[in-house]
Amino acid sequence: MPTFTNQATLRYNDTFTNSNIVTGQIVEVLSATKTALTESYSPGDAVTYVISLVNSGTQPFTGLQVSDDLGGYLFNGNTLYPLAYVDGSVLYLQNGAPQTAPTVMAGPPLQYGGITVPAGGNATLIYQATTNSFAPLGTEGEITNTVTVTGGGLSSPVTAQETIATRSGADLGITKAVSPVPVAENGRLTYTFVIRNQGNTAAVATDNLAVTDTFDPILTDLTVTLDGVALTEGVDYTYNETTGEFATAASRITVPAATFVQAPDGSWGVTPGTATLVVTGTV
Repeated sequence: MPTFTNQATLRYNDTFTNSNIVTGQIVEVLSATKTALTESYSPGDAVTYVISLVNSGTQPFTGLQVSDDLGGYLFNGNTLYPLAYVDGSVLYLQNGAPQTAPTVMAGPPLQYGGITVPAGGNATLIYQATTNSFAPLGTEGEITNTVTVTGGGLSSPVTAQETIATRSGADLGITKAVSPVPVAENGRLTYTFVIRNQGNTAAVATDNLAVTDTFDPILTDLTVTLDGVALTEGVDYTYNETTGEFATAASRITVPAATFVQAPDGSWGVTPGTATLVVTGTV
């Protein structure tokens, strides 16, 4: 609760005398909260934020300015902003009723002007921001952004903060290549499967990762390797030479986590973890 002091001075003839010092308190009646509708993020995600302003006083607050620092943080002497406002995404409500969209400066910082909070009521701002190349990655990455409310007769700024963390887990994709093209009849054909993990967590045996395929044309006399190590049919994979159906054993394939490096300009780069499965057979 902010306090204030005041003292009067009495002047008569050439004499000055001071009164006692009085102390008062200002009861803050405007409060703010900020909430993200998701607790975690990945590169390029759109994050929805909700700012709630509650006025417990008997007079409205008008002409408020709401500022969001978009998660700005210092790096190599510069301020980097890991979030970017999604243009036109704001929804403004008073006591739950939609209002005309406020004036927006995308920033950074993001600013909303002309906000009113009714007496004994509330105002809500809902908007989206996307994570960009400055959003921290890795298992300990997080974005903390602060909203600050000023103006409108407030005795001091009102703030609220929200933190979201990088999404933990594997993020897998697979590509397939064939060679040679063309292949001679009764020749050897090779399929190469590259599994990429862009997540910050390795894909491990308990994830039961498996690759399945149906080869057409059907292959015979298979040789199979995983990251250069020969696999054994019936143990590491199964193959039906009648139907061409191929499958690795569940839990046989693992893929390391990606690595994340922050460049001198503050942008984050991702090097996926990979596993390479090679299947060769006679056409």
